[in-house]
Amino acid sequence: MKRNIPGKRSRAIVKREARHMAPGLQSIALYSGLAMAKGEGCTLIDEDGNRYLDFMAGIGVGSIGHTHPHYVEAMKAQIERLTFGSFTTENRARFLTLLASMTPRGLKRIQMFSGGAEAVEGAFRLAKSVTKRFEFIGFWGGFHGKTGGVLGLLGDDFKKQLGPFMPGLYGTPYANCYRCPLKLRYPDCGLACADFLRDVIRYQTQGEIAAIIVEPIQGTAGNVIPPQGFLGAVQAIAKECGALLIADEMLTGFGRTGSMWGCDHEPIVPDVMTVGKGIGGGFPVSGLISTQELMANKPFSNPSGSSSSYGGNPLASTAGLATLEVILKEQLVANAKRVGAAMLKHLEAMKEKYPFIGDVRGRGLLLGIELVKDRQTKEPLPKSLTQRLFQSCLKRGLLAMCYSHNIRINPPLVITEAQALDGLAILDEAFAELEKTGYRG
Repeated sequence: MKRNIPGKRSRAIVKREARHMAPGLQSIALYSGLAMAKGEGCTLIDEDGNRYLDFMAGIGVGSIGHTHPHYVEAMKAQIERLTFGSFTTENRARFLTLLASMTPRGLKRIQMFSGGAEAVEGAFRLAKSVTKRFEFIGFWGGFHGKTGGVLGLLGDDFKKQLGPFMPGLYGTPYANCYRCPLKLRYPDCGLACADFLRDVIRYQTQGEIAAIIVEPIQGTAGNVIPPQGFLGAVQAIAKECGALLIADEMLTGFGRTGSMWGCDHEPIVPDVMTVGKGIGGGFPVSGLISTQELMANKPFSNPSGSSSSYGGNPLASTAGLATLEVILKEQLVANAKRVGAAMLKHLEAMKEKYPFIGDVRGRGLLLGIELVKDRQTKEPLPKSLTQRLFQSCLKRGLLAMCYSHNIRINPPLVITEAQALDGLAILDEAFAELEKTGYRG
């Protein structure tokens, strides 16, 4: 059923906020024009009482959904006792112990921060402390934050007109097989993107590589899944040049991909992991995880050398603990794998149904769809049409990141199969409307 979205109350509140809110909000907030009143599980409710199925989870932040009872009670209890400071608390000790019990082999030392970019910059400081080198390599299509120390590695147009960037940052092609930057075809290519990485190191750097940073699945680029063997090849190259391998698990960590960690899908253990998003239940929590041997290096290990004023505060630690307890107790990693597989099956059927779906992919509850004008040329569907698709979904009660040709689906891990298929049914209706009204411009 179509509705008038946004409603009167949402419009009034958004208008009032806009008098003072700076431009540049997240796209989904701008395009929807909604003022939210509350959330329950996988449902958002706006100020006019309209309900929406949440297929974005705050871009992977809300792994246990909205206002989970265990999370709410834990945060209420903590806020009544202590809310800030860097002193040890019982909940922080419990959280770190629980988290360390499920990290990859040897990665048992954890430092806490507030945001993803902060953790990545912490990882870079660690790599410099360990290797005494200063160069870093990321991948085209990658996203590791918007702060000055990592902005130069951002793999899309966002960084234009924001330079100059920090020196010593280099980019190389990611294994995006649907849109291979080298115009090759897997597996005949023999992972040529890995060989290209070697050439980047040989011809563009000073040979002072401190670390190579890679997302096990690239989120911002459209939930792009590399072929088997790519992460292992990157790790081997890092070892060849004496660099650390940093796995940026901001989106892929804590069960999102149907395994606890995105790097679990290959037999590798990175030197460092950066984590965040889904561990805080919506509260700003991020972390840097590595070994005792690496983290003992100075100046990273000096007093205050790796810490931050907000990282690991009592509320953040409680949020992390409560979220992780829910993930484990409710077996949300297994749920992500099972429900994600069911969703991917339905998306593959949609691809057969609609000629403008060029590609579907997914691992757990991290799913991607690429919309194209033509499957042969792979020309992206124009934004005027994807914006129409977004509004069509919105009016039917689905909030999804479908406003560009790269659709990203990452609902809360608590989503049931019935809810997931209900959401895909709405997307199917919106696709049918798009096909009926014309999708070639």
